[in-house]
Amino acid sequence: MNSNNIKNQENMHNNIKNAEEQAVDIKDIGQASILEEEEINKIKKNNELSTLNEIEITNTSDESWEPKILAFLCNWCSYAGADLAGVSRIQYPPNVRIVRVPCSGRINPLFILKSLQVGWDGVLVSGCHPGDCHYISGNYYARRKFSIIEDLLEFMGIEKGRVNFSWVSAAEGVAFAKIIKKVTEQVKKLGPNRLFTQMKSGGD
Repeated sequence: MNSNNIKNQENMHNNIKNAEEQAVDIKDIGQASILEEEEINKIKKNNELSTLNEIEITNTSDESWEPKILAFLCNWCSYAGADLAGVSRIQYPPNVRIVRVPCSGRINPLFILKSLQVGWDGVLVSGCHPGDCHYISGNYYARRKFSIIEDLLEFMGIEKGRVNFSWVSAAEGVAFAKIIKKVTEQVKKLGPNRLFTQMKSGGD
């Protein structure tokens, strides 16, 4: 066997070895990607379960009725706006319970339906202004979802004004207080949310 053949065999052996090492690396990367995706899905599921737990409500008698409103606020703008309203001691109705979410685009429409089902009289979803989303386009997804769910709510017989959507920036503490006041007055005029109670009892 001449030196050229030996050299060619050595090169071939090295190429095969490199290919095997790359294949192992690709396999490891693939496994890591699968584990990462599973972890992300697990976190998402835990976040949704956590949000569903916050939706639960303690019912009160009709004699002491005041509208109970659940507000889903994005962490970066609307929640910061609510925080600013609190720090600035801007007065607004205490009828609202705030649920902080990473982005308004992460609101599952089922959260809104579940909120009404368990007895909340009104729901508010508030996110960043268009163009200001921390996640670039999350609030645009939220706006599309809300447009679709509005039609669904109307089909189900849920009055317009019981579910609301708004934009509030981190610097708009006054605007947040005004929105809460407006939504509270609106829901108060509609009265208690009895739709799902009537459905369960078979009433009209």
